[in-house]
Amino acid sequence: MLQNVLVAGAGKSGIGACELLLSFDRNVILYDSNAQVDRDAILARFPGKKPGLCLGELDEATAARVDSCVISPGIPLDVPFVEVLKKAGIPILSEVELAYRLGKGRLCAITGTNGKTTTTALTGAMLSLEYPETYVVGNIGIPYTEKVPEMTDAAVTVAEISSFQLETIDTFHPQVSAILNITPDHLNRHKTMENYIAVKESITRNQTGEDLCVLNYEDEELRRFGESLKGKCRVLYFSSRRELPEGLFLRGDRILLALNGKEEDVLGTGELQIVGAHNHENAMAAIGIALGMGVSLTHIREAARNFKAVEHRIEYVLESNGVVYYNDSKGTNPDAAIKGIEAMSRPTYLIAGGYDKGSDYEEWLSACRGRIRELVLLGATADAIEACANRLQVGPVKRVSDLKEAVDYCHANAKEGEAVLLSPACASWDMFQSYEQRGKLFKEYVRNAADKKYNVPTA
Repeated sequence: MLQNVLVAGAGKSGIGACELLLSFDRNVILYDSNAQVDRDAILARFPGKKPGLCLGELDEATAARVDSCVISPGIPLDVPFVEVLKKAGIPILSEVELAYRLGKGRLCAITGTNGKTTTTALTGAMLSLEYPETYVVGNIGIPYTEKVPEMTDAAVTVAEISSFQLETIDTFHPQVSAILNITPDHLNRHKTMENYIAVKESITRNQTGEDLCVLNYEDEELRRFGESLKGKCRVLYFSSRRELPEGLFLRGDRILLALNGKEEDVLGTGELQIVGAHNHENAMAAIGIALGMGVSLTHIREAARNFKAVEHRIEYVLESNGVVYYNDSKGTNPDAAIKGIEAMSRPTYLIAGGYDKGSDYEEWLSACRGRIRELVLLGATADAIEACANRLQVGPVKRVSDLKEAVDYCHANAKEGEAVLLSPACASWDMFQSYEQRGKLFKEYVRNAADKKYNVPTA
């Protein structure tokens, strides 16, 4: 197994998997179903040893030459070439499964619908003060596979793990796992909420009694799931709404840790540089994970106090003419966007809309009622969001053709004491390559508008 490997997907994740396998002297075929991909451009990304290359339709003869397939997370499991592999009895593994098998050291893994990136980055900051060889990888933007060749037995890895990556894990075994929350998302891929929940909870599949799972007590599904884990692994809850006899919780503006009948004051929420109730939850989750990995409270406090907001998550951009601009491009689903609008303390021009993931917008728009000055819509979901907004009497609504027009409109109309927030409640793929590109363009358009410059930056 993993001697003759088909790597599916010629994007960042697939290239990283290929490079890792080649560095371990495995035989690799890189496959992409797009027959029009530039072969020379792909092979030029490998300066040394190169993989075999298969483009277009995957035939049974090629499938017969491999013993396993590493699939990029963006590829759904119901596409034709996957059926060919299944028919041939070829195991299909995720990129994080590959990295786990070839990596070294200890691992903590974080999943959830929202808050993953902030929690992962904060956890990494805490662990790095305790352990010099700390790697922060995964869905946060650095492929897990990219760091594996550097790892020694002293390595500690913090991995942000998506539901797409969890679909095809096998032996993946974090010493500490965390599930931050579960709300509807990616139902166009997972089909049902039950499937989505099961995939998220599979992060604990291989954990044992020596391991720890950190869970949000205020998520009813995760509270129930924690009960089911008794006898399998240890569970540590965190709560932003009530005091817990065991776990992390808020008492006023203080984060407390209750363990074995004793309470420890960890730090105050006013000491954090990240704002909003959701970030208090992210901080508690990170504290729980770091404790599970053996980090001292001294290092936990130091890292928490110095940590700044992650780019594209309720990120302050600038203030112009008394109007404050925030970039929340990572608010790619309604629940994340609720956190974004709830963090606003001013009447807000809300820029939203994008790729359709089959989400329901009613709860998000209900949370917007009374908070927004105007709802500025673009993208593939604009019609559905506007219809829902009209039904709930949330608005007024302004339709625009692109992000630059949205920024220009808000800049021309927002008054001193108001805010402009990009928090789309949708993925970016209808108009942008990624939420990162969307967020960077938003910030560029805002700066240009503030400077009265309207040149369009290159993506």
